[in-house]
Amino acid sequence: MSVGQESPAARVSTPVDGVEVLGALSPSRAGDFLSCPLLYRFRTIDHLPEPPSPDAVRGTVVHKVLEDLFDLPAAQRTPERAQTLLEPAWEQLAEQEPALLEMFAGAEPDAPGPDAAAWLASCRSVLERYFTLEEPSRLEPAERELYVETVLDSRLLLRGFVDRIDVAPDGAIRVVDYKTGRSPGEMFEAKALFQMKFYALVIWRTRGVVPAMLQLVYLGNGEMLRYVPDERDLLATERKVEAIWRAIRAAEESGDWRPSPGRLCDWCAHQAVCPAWGGTPPPLPVPDAVPDR
Repeated sequence: MSVGQESPAARVSTPVDGVEVLGALSPSRAGDFLSCPLLYRFRTIDHLPEPPSPDAVRGTVVHKVLEDLFDLPAAQRTPERAQTLLEPAWEQLAEQEPALLEMFAGAEPDAPGPDAAAWLASCRSVLERYFTLEEPSRLEPAERELYVETVLDSRLLLRGFVDRIDVAPDGAIRVVDYKTGRSPGEMFEAKALFQMKFYALVIWRTRGVVPAMLQLVYLGNGEMLRYVPDERDLLATERKVEAIWRAIRAAEESGDWRPSPGRLCDWCAHQAVCPAWGGTPPPLPVPDAVPDR
């Protein structure tokens, strides 16, 4: 996948398994709307460009290394071998998306970007930390970078990419997601788990089995967040997802995309066009001119 690639929320006109769906939602875009409806609009409706983020690119490269690591025989899944995979993974990504190299140049002449060597060293540190949390030579994932989707009774399509699925001999499913950042504080764990419950809901609807474990692996500070879901959890997640979609459709109909100023604004690429920062959003695209996204 390219940096930031995922299945966006959208109105979808193509039938899925014979069902004419009303729209589609991914956990990332649902999270955008919950954090800031205007950010959702900028990313999903206006498709405003965003400069590559060193943190996001680090995440993409490390994910690729871990994916390649599990392609190797178990005995070769060592910290040393992971390090040898790092630079080829970065070079392949940069070749596919040359614009990523711009993040080292900086946005302004007097504001240089991160040092390339230091950034690569940070990737190495993250990979080293992974081996303090799991022993990949003892794992045989059933699926990696798996695209999943399901259509709810409301005809809303849920879709996304799961980093890893492990299946135990007794059939128990563990859903694993790698995060190259730090683990959230206790007050923000529920927000972090929303993505995992979203995936668990899709897996439950498609396989008829509630995952036995949801596991977030935080490589930024070497911690894990584990959660055991049940049907009640996933039904509540389904209600929440459908409520988010109704709110998105209401905002589309009214044109009222309000910003939600907060700490996340510090990392937002769209302050120049955000009313909360004195900017003016671009005109909304004419609905008839907006293709199915």
